[in-house]
This record gives sequence, structure tokens and C-alpha cells, in this order.
Amino acid sequence: MQITDFSQVRNKRLIVFDLDGTLAPTKSTIDQEMSSLLVDLLKVKKVAVIGGGKLELFQEQLLDNLRVSNELLKNLFLFPTTATTFYKHENGEWEQIYAHNLSKEEVDKIMAAFDKVLKEVDYKPEKTYGEIIENRGSQITWSALGQDVVKILGDKGVELKNKWREENTPLKLKIAKMLQEELSNLEIHAAGYTSIDITKPGIDKAYGLHQIEEHLGIKIENMLFVGDAIFEGGNDYAITKTPVNYVQVKDPQETKAVIKAVLHSS
Repeated sequence: MQITDFSQVRNKRLIVFDLDGTLAPTKSTIDQEMSSLLVDLLKVKKVAVIGGGKLELFQEQLLDNLRVSNELLKNLFLFPTTATTFYKHENGEWEQIYAHNLSKEEVDKIMAAFDKVLKEVDYKPEKTYGEIIENRGSQITWSALGQDVVKILGDKGVELKNKWREENTPLKLKIAKMLQEELSNLEIHAAGYTSIDITKPGIDKAYGLHQIEEHLGIKIENMLFVGDAIFEGGNDYAITKTPVNYVQVKDPQETKAVIKAVLHSS
């Protein structure tokens, strides 16, 4: 259920954030204000972050710019690749608790499906940056402009991703639908600005919340979810299948306002 009255979050034990578009601009880093707000939040709440990227991307976007003590990091829990992996901070380092990886047979089928579908839609971008299809172990991710467009081009890369999304979302959804027809036993997510993620069946943000509930022992009713894509077709929408309270934001600036409201209510 969406909430607007932040007095309701006073007793929430865990705040769950999407990463891309919520805590940070797409494939970019959190800024100093966001870092400071998250540090303040970690002093009063447990915090979990779910995103489609692998741990290395969480490191670049979030952790490298989070100025926080090891003691407070014990309150931060990371669920990369749509919660198919889980890390918590123990003994001064990030410890992997689980990884639900795709089998070699599944990976081979996914690669063959991408090859077939991209040929059928005749997708031939003029220029790409880094790998187009990345095997993240528990997830295969296709990025229309390449995985490294923002790393290589900076703000210009963010602009290109925004432009591609505005012009090509129907194409991305078409590709995702065609992939689902080829891979009926796997889960296809038209995620992020320019990406399509493929995982084992049943893997979505709702799955992530259930994994958090199971591994942290915190009921979903005692969580608040904050994301930028809690709408039909959005990669956060699955959380509406659960009893979690949530707030939809437009961008990291709105997320900052949410964190300030949570801090004010605590």
C-alpha cells in the first residue's frame, strides 16, 4: 500500500531502496548529500538495497561514496542481481550469504534466444560501450547501449540512456516479450532505462522482499519500500503483490525528501 503519512513509518524496522534511479542516477554514483542522509538513516534503521546490478556495481554506485563506519555497515544489507545474491557486512568485509546462479544450460539457452530475437528485430546500434550481454552469474543482462556507457561517457552517457528510453521503450518491451516466448521457463524483466534482465523463474522485487524477510527475520509488514518504478510494467511493480508499505519517487532528489521524512518521524 502506498503511503503519504510518514508518521506510519515510525515503527518500520527496515527501509528497502531500489538503487538505479532511486538512490543514484542510472549507472551513476550517489552524491554527498545522499551519502550523509543514508549514514543518518543507518543510525536509526536497518537499510536494504535491491538492484539489478552485480556487487561490483553496488560498490561503484553506493559503497565507494558512503562514508560510514564498519559498525553502521552492519545495518546495511545488499541484494544485487534482483536479490538472487545477498551480502552482509561481517568482520570488516562483505560476506556472500547466498547466490542462486543460472546453470550452464540455462545460460546457453538465454544467449541463443538473444541472438535469435535481436536478429529478428534487426537491432543494430551505431555504437555501443562495453559488453551488450553480461553474465552476472544469477542473472543475464542485456544493455541496449552497452554496460559501460555511463562509465565511459559520464553525464553524456546518462543523457544517451534517457534519450534511448524515451525513443525505444516500445522496442525494449517487444524484445522482452519475444524473449519470454523463447524462454518460457525463465523470468524476463524489462528493467532500468535500457536493460533487460533474465533470471530463474519467480525472481522479481517481491521475491527480494521475501528473501529479506527470511534472512533478516523482519516481516514485510515492518518494511518500507522506496522505488522509482512502482507502476505497471516497472521493475519495482512486483512489490505491490506483497503487504509492504511503499513510496514511489521520481528520482534521487525525491528519495532524499523521503529519507528526511523518515528521519523526522523517528
